[in-house]
Parts: sequence; C-alpha cells; structure tokens
Amino acid sequence: MWALGWSTVAAEEQGARTSRIVGLGAATCWQFTADAAADPQVGRDYLAWAQGFMSGIILSRPPGVDVGLDLNPPTFGLMDQLQFLEDHCARNDAVDFSTAVEALYKRLRLEGRT
Repeated sequence: MWALGWSTVAAEEQGARTSRIVGLGAATCWQFTADAAADPQVGRDYLAWAQGFMSGIILSRPPGVDVGLDLNPPTFGLMDQLQFLEDHCARNDAVDFSTAVEALYKRLRLEGRT
C-alpha cells in the first residue's frame, strides 16, 4: 500500500515537472514585480490569471477535497491576495509566478479554517 502511494506522489511530481504553464503565470516573480511596479493595472491582470489558475486547481481536486473553498473570502479579499502575491514574490523573486499562486491557494485553504 505504501509503495502505491509513493508511486502516485512520484507520478504527480513528474507531471508537475513536465506541465507547461502559459499566460502571465509563466513569468517569474521578478517579472511580475517589475510589471506590476510599471503599471498597477497589470498587477490586477496577474491577479485575474491567478484566480483562473486557482479555479483550475479546485476543479482538478479529488471529490471531497477543497469543497466550498472560497477564492475571494470576505476576510482575505482580492486586494489582500494581490498584496500576498507581491510580498511572496518580493521574498522569492526567482520562482515562477505560478508557484506564488500555489502559495496563495494554500493560504486561502487556511483562511477557510479560521
């Protein structure tokens, strides 16, 4: 049973390495930071991409996982989420923006538990 679970995790990790992100999320955090500083509207465009990406994450989750997760909770709204992404990327400028969005998704999962 343990070997089956491990092979599933390994397959998921391999799939993550071979998947290709497209759109604004394909940028690095450094690029996001530079783009958002140059034009605040572009930062909102990145946030819109992030909301779509997180919606895709929810749709890909197994039945019963993340049911009812609110991607725009009243306690952690869109502007707070954009600030989270900006802060995360400032600390991790070499990672992909999509990685920052995954961190935001995990943060939103915690928000649902508060």
